[in-house]
Amino acid sequence: MDGDDCSFPPDSSDGHSQRGSVASSATLSRAQDVLVYLCGDSAVHLTVEGLGSVSVQELGRSVREALHIPETAQDAFALWLSSPLLELQLKARHQPYKLCRQWQDLLYRFTEASEEDISQDEPCLQYRRNVYYPKSKELQIEDEGVLRLLYEEARGNILMGRYPCDPEHWTTLGALSLAIDEGTGLDGQQITTTIRGKKLSSFLPVHVAMGSGGLLSTLRGKSSRQTGLEQNLLEEYRKISSPAGNSPEPTQLLHQYLNTCHNLPYYGCAFFGGEIDKPVQGILQRAKRKAVNVGICLEGVYVMDVKEKHVLLGLHFNELSWDHSYPEEQGDSHILWLEFDGEEDGTPVNKLLKIYSKQAELMSGFIEFCVELRSASEGGAAAEMDGEVGAHQQPGGQDGNNKNGRGGRRGMLRRQSSVVCSRVQSLNTISYVDNGKEIKRLKPKRAASFFTRQVSAATYSAATYSAVQVTESLEQG
Repeated sequence: MDGDDCSFPPDSSDGHSQRGSVASSATLSRAQDVLVYLCGDSAVHLTVEGLGSVSVQELGRSVREALHIPETAQDAFALWLSSPLLELQLKARHQPYKLCRQWQDLLYRFTEASEEDISQDEPCLQYRRNVYYPKSKELQIEDEGVLRLLYEEARGNILMGRYPCDPEHWTTLGALSLAIDEGTGLDGQQITTTIRGKKLSSFLPVHVAMGSGGLLSTLRGKSSRQTGLEQNLLEEYRKISSPAGNSPEPTQLLHQYLNTCHNLPYYGCAFFGGEIDKPVQGILQRAKRKAVNVGICLEGVYVMDVKEKHVLLGLHFNELSWDHSYPEEQGDSHILWLEFDGEEDGTPVNKLLKIYSKQAELMSGFIEFCVELRSASEGGAAAEMDGEVGAHQQPGGQDGNNKNGRGGRRGMLRRQSSVVCSRVQSLNTISYVDNGKEIKRLKPKRAASFFTRQVSAATYSAATYSAVQVTESLEQG
């Protein structure tokens, strides 16, 4: 992500990339064809002069002109370099060609991919939603072309399971997608034919459409399961269709789809890969890890189980403290540390979640940038909104005036059945208090955060941060 200047190595760090650029400089001075991919199956074909030195700002202007993006929505999108191994939103000053030449270096630095996978990976230039674009502004967009671009990206994230959602959400979204793509005038037979022709995975998340479980359960229940899903889609589609013949406008359907996605707190997040420790089930069991996606946006941080497609931990910025640590020895991992409030046997404690990832530095810098950007752009409005959210999340009987930080408690996280809600009790966290001398994994009293990187709920301001010195005893947790 572009939230931190540490994201990309300088040109001088890549000798072979420099030689490649110099060798092709004569060619690059001529007009070159460039494909900028959109979410979905389309692309913008551009002819660019001086490709080797063209900036993201210049290239973005050409894409906006080709797509007729109105000036009011020009900040809704950004250029990304994406591949199956890494996704990076680019800054206006970046030069895409030079970053493509450095792509292998970026993969070695920020991924755990094998040398063979890295050698075969190739990024593509994408025009996607700007992760810093507020959802409130998105609601004001009326241009159908812009709404369709946002819809295609949101739909892709729903279908691939990147945005975990409950049955009522994915059924509604699937029916809306059917109405947007095929119209609202289909009868029951036409709907069934369309769904079976395009497959359920074109309208519902793949893990839902394909089902789960063993081979026998799949063979036994596949037909009845698909019939049930088709029936649910049909019933939801009929709610959208108007019996009086007053079909909703395409922009209305697109707005409805995006508004439904806005109910998911991680809509619009940038995603990073990582792993967390699994809870140990027995004395003899070896410690294992599970893969997670870490979504970060202007509102907070969300840790999601890649396999189970649900949220493990969701925190607004006023509910957490954070930092990252570098490997100290060979074989150690980069770690993003998330600290939040919890309880152990009814006693308030600080909880630490370790996220192992070579993208920890990127994530930490991105969190910091989001906090600063939010503070600068929204000011008092952001503080007021966070206060309302904090009061809404507090358990009954708690005083809504309690503030985050060293003088008070942050809102407690509660387990619910929805995939959107946190599952704190399923996490393998470090619980600790600070007795003023050293970090101890004991719980005699509540202590303030030992992280200095945290946000005040009252002001939502980004203070001057200093690095956290993670103690040996903590690392061993």
